Amino acid sequence: MKFIGKLLVYILVAILIVIIALYFLVQTRWGAAQVSSWITVNTDYELNFDLMDHRFSSPTHILLKNVTFGRDGKPATLVAKTVDIGLSSRQVTDPLHMDTITLSDGTLNLSPQTAPLPFQADRLQLNNMAFNSPNMEWDLSAQKVTGGVNPWQPEAGNVLGKKAQIQISAGSLTLNGVETSNVLIQGELNGKEVVLSTIGADMARGSLTGTARRNADGGWVVDNLRLNEIRLQSDKALADFFTPITTLPSFKIGRLEVTDARLQGPDWAVTDLDLSLRNLTLRNGDWQSDDGRLSMNASEFIYGSLHLFDPILNAEFSPQGVALRQFTSRWEGGMIRTSGNWLRNGKALVLDDVAIAGLEYTLPQNWKNQWMAELPTWLNSVTLKKFGLSRNLVIDVDPAFPWQITALDGYGANLQLAKDRQWGVWSGSATLNGAAATFNRVDVRRPSLALNANASTVNISELSAFTERGILEATGTVSQLPPRQTTISLNGRGVPLNVLQQWGWPALPVTGDGNIQLTASGSVQANAPLKPTVNGKLRAINMDKQQVVQTMTGGVVSTAPAVSPSPQPSP
Repeated sequence: MKFIGKLLVYILVAILIVIIALYFLVQTRWGAAQVSSWITVNTDYELNFDLMDHRFSSPTHILLKNVTFGRDGKPATLVAKTVDIGLSSRQVTDPLHMDTITLSDGTLNLSPQTAPLPFQADRLQLNNMAFNSPNMEWDLSAQKVTGGVNPWQPEAGNVLGKKAQIQISAGSLTLNGVETSNVLIQGELNGKEVVLSTIGADMARGSLTGTARRNADGGWVVDNLRLNEIRLQSDKALADFFTPITTLPSFKIGRLEVTDARLQGPDWAVTDLDLSLRNLTLRNGDWQSDDGRLSMNASEFIYGSLHLFDPILNAEFSPQGVALRQFTSRWEGGMIRTSGNWLRNGKALVLDDVAIAGLEYTLPQNWKNQWMAELPTWLNSVTLKKFGLSRNLVIDVDPAFPWQITALDGYGANLQLAKDRQWGVWSGSATLNGAAATFNRVDVRRPSLALNANASTVNISELSAFTERGILEATGTVSQLPPRQTTISLNGRGVPLNVLQQWGWPALPVTGDGNIQLTASGSVQANAPLKPTVNGKLRAINMDKQQVVQTMTGGVVSTAPAVSPSPQPSP
C-alpha cells in the first residue's frame, strides 16, 4: 500500500510538473505559436498572437499580446496590441463565455461575414480601438474608441447582440457618410429596438446633442436634438440631402433646435439659420402632427433661382393642415409678407393677406412653361383672399416679346390662381396699374387693368394705357372652358396707327396718328397657350379720314386696299 501511495504521489507531482512546464511554455513565443497553430488548424478561425501573459496578482486574467483573429480565408476581424480575457467559474460549464474581454490599441472589423463570433462576454471593453462595420445597415467607421457593451452576445446579423447596454466614446466617427468627432453615445439595445439616451458629438465645425430611439419597424423617434453652429457642405441636391430621413418607415421629431447653422449644396444654401421644430412625424412621403410648431429665420436662403434675404417663417401643424402664422422676406430688392393656411382636405393653399412692395423682378426665361406645368400633388389650388402690390418693377426679357411694368401697384380679393393643379385666374377680382410700361419696345404710360373671374369666364372690364400720343382702351372676355374662347374690343383715340404692329397685328397701309377700332375673337390652343388664333376686324381712321379695314381669318390677316369713304365721326 505504501508503494501505491508513493506511486500516486509521484504521478501527481509529475502531472503538476508538466502543468507548470506547460504554463511557462505557453507564455513563451514558442508556446504562443503552438497554441495559435492548433486553433488555426482545428477550427474555422485563424488566430495569431506573440505572447500570453498571466500573473498571480490577477489570477483570473489572461493577457494576449499582438493578436490577430478572424475567420479562415477572410480579412482579420480583430487586430489588437493586447487582449485581456477575464475568466470566472462559468468557464467550467461554458468555456467560451468570458467574464470580460478588453481589447486595446487595435482595430475591430465587424460585418455580416464575420458574425456570429464563437465567444461571448459579460462585458466587452474597448480601449483606444478603431471600429469598422461596412456593408451593414449602419455603415460605421470610428477611431480612438473607448467604451463597453454589457453583456456582449454577438450573433448573425447583430454584432453587438440583441440585448445590451452600450456606452462608447470616440475621437472621430463616420456614420453613413456623416463625419463627427469627440463622440459620446450611451444607450440600450433591446431586440430590434435601440434607445440612445445620450448623443453628443462635434459635427461640421459645430456640435450635436440629443436623445433618440429606433422602433422595431425601423422608424426613428428623435425626442430631443440640438444642432449648434453647424457648417456643412454637401454634394447632394436638396431633395437628395433629406433622402436618408424621408426613406425611413417613419421619422418623428419631438423637438429639434438649430442655432446659427450654415448649409450649402449644389443649387441651394442657407446661412445663419435658426430653427425650432416640434411634434412632427414624416411617414410614407407625408407628414402627420397633432400639435406641431415651426419657427425659422435665416440671413439668406437660396434654392435654384429663388433667393430670399432675412426670411422669417412661423407655422403650426395639425391634422387639418398647416396654419401659416407669418412669412416675411426680402426678395428681389423688395419685401413680401403673407399669412394663411394649407388645408389637407383638398390640398388647398389659402393666403389671407399677401403684400408685395418694392420688387425688382425679372421673370425666368421659362416662366410660360412653368405657368402651364402641373403643380405638385400636395398643392391642388392657391387662393389669395386679399393681396396688395406697391411700387414693383416686373420685367420679361423674352426676345420674342419683351416687356416691363414700372411702379406696379394693385389690389384684389378672393383671387384663385390655381385650380386642379393648374395655374390660371379661376375666380376673384384684381386691379393692377403702373406708372409706365414697355410692351415689345412700345412705351406706354399709366397702364391699368381690372378683371373679374368666375367659373366660366374671365371678364376684363378695363384695360387702358396712354401711348406717346393718345390713349388705348380695351375690354375682353376669356372663357374658362375649352377651347378657351376669347373676345377683345379695343379703341384707340389719337394714337399712332402703327402702334399695334409691334404687338403682332399686321402693318397698315397708312401712317400718322388717328383712331383705331378693333374687334376680335379666337381660341387659345393647348400647344400655344399665349398665342390665340383670332378672327376679327380692325378699322383705322387717320387724321385725313382715310379708312383702312382689315379682316383676320384663322390668325392670318388679309389687308383690303385703302378707300375714300364719306366722312364719318371718329369712334
